[in-house]
Amino acid sequence: MSTSALTRRTHPRPDLLGSQGPHQTFSGTQTFLRRKATQDVSGADVVVSGLPFDLATTFRPGARFGPQAIRAASVQLAELLPHAYPFNFNPFDELAVADWGDVEFVSGYPDQAVAVIEAHARALLAQDVTMLTFGGDHFVTYPLLKAHAEKFGRLSLVHFDAHVDTWPDDGKRLDHGSMFLRALNEGLIDPGTSVQIGIRSFSEDDYGFNVLSAPWIQEQGIRAAILEIRRVVGRRKAYLTFDIDCLDPAFAPGTGTPVAGGLSSAEALTILRALGQLELVGMDVVEVAPAYDHADITAIAAATIAHDLLCLLAQRKQFEARQNRT
Repeated sequence: MSTSALTRRTHPRPDLLGSQGPHQTFSGTQTFLRRKATQDVSGADVVVSGLPFDLATTFRPGARFGPQAIRAASVQLAELLPHAYPFNFNPFDELAVADWGDVEFVSGYPDQAVAVIEAHARALLAQDVTMLTFGGDHFVTYPLLKAHAEKFGRLSLVHFDAHVDTWPDDGKRLDHGSMFLRALNEGLIDPGTSVQIGIRSFSEDDYGFNVLSAPWIQEQGIRAAILEIRRVVGRRKAYLTFDIDCLDPAFAPGTGTPVAGGLSSAEALTILRALGQLELVGMDVVEVAPAYDHADITAIAAATIAHDLLCLLAQRKQFEARQNRT
């Protein structure tokens, strides 16, 4: 069977493996899950980085503060290692993970954002790492997709969101609600093998995407949603993007465009944790806006989603290693 870059890497850096604790949960350096802060990513399997950009929002701004909020909320999860719930293993026994920090944007020049993000992603992908990226508003996924499609070819999109993000796009505007139509038009993603999960907004056209609306999931059940995602995506190379407003505002009030009637954090995590067989080549968690949060519940949900994505990668690496030994 073909193997991912995670399995092909035979010499992960020792200083990027293992748990970094114990630490006080209420102090210390703010990196995601206490990973080493470094921009030297040689020998890394996964690189975490932040894109504090929110100039494409159409309602409430503030997602530029999302990366730091997610990192801060991850400390309790870090202290629970080596037994990551519910996986019951330490993902950092398998994965060498570095926290690159946040990309800098020049204030007053939003039109430079696409080039800046794309260059950042290209530089990391050239070192054969998997990216886990924190937004920022959801527009940041577009340049990430450009860089990933350049390396991996046309991708399947696994898209958790309240919104379809395929509203009319002229190929120029900075809008966090239209960039997936642009990505489709540019051939970055294949709608027929892509799935949108948790949707509860109107669109005149589904453009060939497979849409699992929030009401559909609530009526058909979580198991049906899992099976449909697996069927649609199959073994194709996939990019997973999680807009935190996929969750109902009761579970994620700290976001720019909240929509009632969404998934609970438990429902979303149950679906996510069953997607370990997908070949995820890149991932992001976006739209956390901590100014609207209460008791950090949105940031905690986002940090848990990102933690579980790392666990899925570790699971896949374990599985591929076993397959290669047989």
